Amino acid sequence: MGSIIKIAGPLVIADNMRGAKIYDVVRVGSKGLIGEIIQLKGDNAIIQVYEDTSGIRPGEDVASTNMPLSVELGPGLIANIYDGIQRPLDLIKAKSGAFISMGINVPAIDKNKKWKFKIMPEIKKGSFVKEGDVLGYVEETPLVKHYIMVPYGVKGRINKIAEGSFKVTDTIAEIEENKKIENVTMLQKRVVRVAGKYSRRLAPDVPLITGQRVIDMFFPVAKGGVAAIPGPFGSGKTVVSHQLAKYADADIIIYVGCGERGNEMTEVLTEFPELKDPKSGRPLMERTILIANTSNMPVAAREASIYTGITMAEYFRDMGYSVALMADSTSRWAEAMREISARLEEMPGEEGYPAYLPRRLAEFYERAGRVKTLSDKEGSITIVGAVSPPGGDISEPVSQGTLRVVKTYWALDAQLAGSRHFPAINWLISYSLYKDSLNKWYKKNLGESFVTMRDEAIALLQREAELKDIVRLVGADALPDHERIILEIGRMLREDFLRQSAFDEVDTYTSLKKQIGMLSVILHFRDKANRAVEQGIGADAIVNMKIRGRISRIKEYTEDKFEAEKNQLIKDIDSEFEELMKK
Repeated sequence: MGSIIKIAGPLVIADNMRGAKIYDVVRVGSKGLIGEIIQLKGDNAIIQVYEDTSGIRPGEDVASTNMPLSVELGPGLIANIYDGIQRPLDLIKAKSGAFISMGINVPAIDKNKKWKFKIMPEIKKGSFVKEGDVLGYVEETPLVKHYIMVPYGVKGRINKIAEGSFKVTDTIAEIEENKKIENVTMLQKRVVRVAGKYSRRLAPDVPLITGQRVIDMFFPVAKGGVAAIPGPFGSGKTVVSHQLAKYADADIIIYVGCGERGNEMTEVLTEFPELKDPKSGRPLMERTILIANTSNMPVAAREASIYTGITMAEYFRDMGYSVALMADSTSRWAEAMREISARLEEMPGEEGYPAYLPRRLAEFYERAGRVKTLSDKEGSITIVGAVSPPGGDISEPVSQGTLRVVKTYWALDAQLAGSRHFPAINWLISYSLYKDSLNKWYKKNLGESFVTMRDEAIALLQREAELKDIVRLVGADALPDHERIILEIGRMLREDFLRQSAFDEVDTYTSLKKQIGMLSVILHFRDKANRAVEQGIGADAIVNMKIRGRISRIKEYTEDKFEAEKNQLIKDIDSEFEELMKK
């Protein structure tokens, strides 16, 4: 037990703390505010407090829990909305109203609710089990089977195990090793700053399908991969993050709103419970966890929210699930580190950020990956981090530190956003380093033509950008007909394929099959146009063809009718070009 000697915003210094350890959680002041020891100097402990410190004063007690910052894991996580230190916001609202009271203490998981536990067929009395092995499961939601695993550090033979309805704190199994018995419950605790265990890493050779055409077709991210979305204010980072959270091909979605504006998080919290999962038709929240830490919440909790999210992701990965974690935004997380570092009077690095910023970013993103779990299942964590560089300048430290460790870069462009082109991902400067490792999957599942069409489309967009520079100088009429056709096909790719409406119920999500079909129609038109130009047909006649209007509406076709509509459209393209040749 120590006492407060200094308070500087979220930073508190306490004396008489001999015996406390770095990263121990403490209770600060008479109201018991939650804090974490981040530095020790002799008997003094420097504590970052995860709550508003208004009203506490020197001399008040500080008590250590002798435990590092941890999260509770077990049935009841799914469909919950937490703050940055895993306190359920609905319970906080019921207890303290619209604002979070100082020192409020609510359970992360309901300890009174009973869950029906079923034993795995291969698990029997006398079976030998080790950490990570699955003992049984709970049907947490219709979309998530919550597997109960042997906790880290436990192994031995099962002395007793029972099926039935249990609270998460009830003993469901006894594991014995060397005459020592370990009681196993459905509730686990894990330290948030320590990466979870796994057997081995797997190659990132399976794509995460998002339903967003510019991502899936041109700049894919692998399951277990990492991606960054840097962009200036208003360029659509949050919209892209929302789209990925809604439609990404993952079993579990964890959305961390770290330091975002309150109105944006309110939109997330009110919209997500109303959304339907596109695969099952069930509510999307039945496989989603939301972590909300808005910009007006205590700054230290921003730093914790990222670790809370990734620890939950590792827990579900260990069950064999594919998890997608959206961190929006890591810039606010870095700003929290900068503020705490300044109060600690540490030597500042570039732009005032702490010198260890690149290491912290790398440690976070390295916890992604596709792995073989301890129970020999396959699980993955894909991290998508939004970055908010001031003024859109990606030369600043957070963007540069992020780009050093991620392999997919979706560059948001304010000019594209200003011209109502969404997603505003600039196809000329974005990149994905997963393409080569994913090509084998694409060829096996989508055919050899997929990679060829994708490469042709990218080359057309790059050539169109070069020609537009020439057009600005000499005008489009100075170009030969075959180059004017390139300009037209480039425009079709931009407006008819890459532009996608998040608010249109048909266009908001596009399957890979439909994406390939849309691209094949545009490239078929390109092939016919080139042959027509070779036979003397002028570019003006081709650009003004009636079929162009129908091609621009191809994105409006629903998935069930798309194949028939696409085939008819290709036939009509052939017919109209034949008529054009005759004339």
